[in-house]
Amino acid sequence: MFEKPESLEELVVGIAKTARDASHDIALATTDKKNAVLLRLADRLDRSEQELTVANEKDLELGKEQELSGALLDRLALTKSRISAMAEGVRQVASLPDPVGSEIGRLQPKSGIDIRKIRVPIGVVGIIYESRPNVTVDCAALCLKSGNACILRGGREAFHSNQALAKIVRETLEEEGLSPDIVQLIPTTDRAALGVLLKQDDNVHCIVPRGGEGLIRYVVENSHIPVIKHFEGICNLYLDSEADPSMAEAIALNAKCQRPGVCNAIENLVVHREFAQEHLQKVSQSLAEAGVSLRADPEALQLLSSANVPATAASEEDWSTEYLDLILSIRIVADAEEAVRFINQYGSQHSDSIITENEKTARWFLRAVDSSTVYWNASTRFTDGFEFGLGAEVGISTDRLHARGPMGLQELCTYKYEIFGKGEIRT
Repeated sequence: MFEKPESLEELVVGIAKTARDASHDIALATTDKKNAVLLRLADRLDRSEQELTVANEKDLELGKEQELSGALLDRLALTKSRISAMAEGVRQVASLPDPVGSEIGRLQPKSGIDIRKIRVPIGVVGIIYESRPNVTVDCAALCLKSGNACILRGGREAFHSNQALAKIVRETLEEEGLSPDIVQLIPTTDRAALGVLLKQDDNVHCIVPRGGEGLIRYVVENSHIPVIKHFEGICNLYLDSEADPSMAEAIALNAKCQRPGVCNAIENLVVHREFAQEHLQKVSQSLAEAGVSLRADPEALQLLSSANVPATAASEEDWSTEYLDLILSIRIVADAEEAVRFINQYGSQHSDSIITENEKTARWFLRAVDSSTVYWNASTRFTDGFEFGLGAEVGISTDRLHARGPMGLQELCTYKYEIFGKGEIRT
């Protein structure tokens, strides 16, 4: 570790430099060594319930004093089951294939040289996040397995919990003979530290912000380092004229109600006119009974009013609003083409789904919707690293370069070319 800094800037610059030095250490670590660290970490987490609970209680007490909402306090809490789930998540990352060193492709030009495209770690990844302390462990584990050093900057509301978790990770690295600076947590809640971190482009290679739109926009506007992000999760579910009514109802309820405050919950229900005439009443009634407030376009509002389903008129702003709540906008369209135009205009290129029994329509929709993740006959709630079998994710990207969708182990790698020759020279 670097000497005690004299200023906040020195603190952050020192963290960035030591992370860069440590990144060479973890980049060369064998799969067996990385897995040994992860399995030891999982065991340490299982044995650290009391230590973590004490730290977490400090955050919960401060949260209550600051009058955080019940939902935020719930996200902040480290229960016994959540600590166990963190440990199990680390074990799952250990069980996944190591992406580092895998061959992506090979070229054999006329010159005779053998060119191989190989996955390698990005280097140093900065991860900025809010609320949930489990992100500290999830991201540390993924960066370790993919051969990256990471700098973690959690939210002030989870400061004590994050410190305790980072301490366990760093001690585990030392116990396995690796540099503890492979994983570092910025040890201050001063927001100025974030501003300094975002300018460390000499030593930090990628920034991944996880949180609300305000945080993400601040990072994008102030970063000198490439940022992988998504601003909003305005997800859409389209019920086609050939949708199975029971499936449509079940998926609409799941995609909106299973956990409404997350980025992969739907905010717009787009409905084919023919389906709406026959089935919108039942689908919308089930949503209303589940506590969903409905906002409808004029045609949908008329159908719902005649069926005595409570709804209000949707505004133009509603179509592009991420509610993160039990609120859903309903739009009726003439066909799948109009549905796609609506989704591409108002969605946030996150996750969108079509419900239909018509394979031709579905395959066209999958190609035509300009989003990172597009579904056929499934809920958008599956856009998640764990659900995709990636072990977890450091975030979800709606960018077009490098990574799209859940960022798992492979997305935490870049590549380089390794060339094998036999004395060839260029003429």
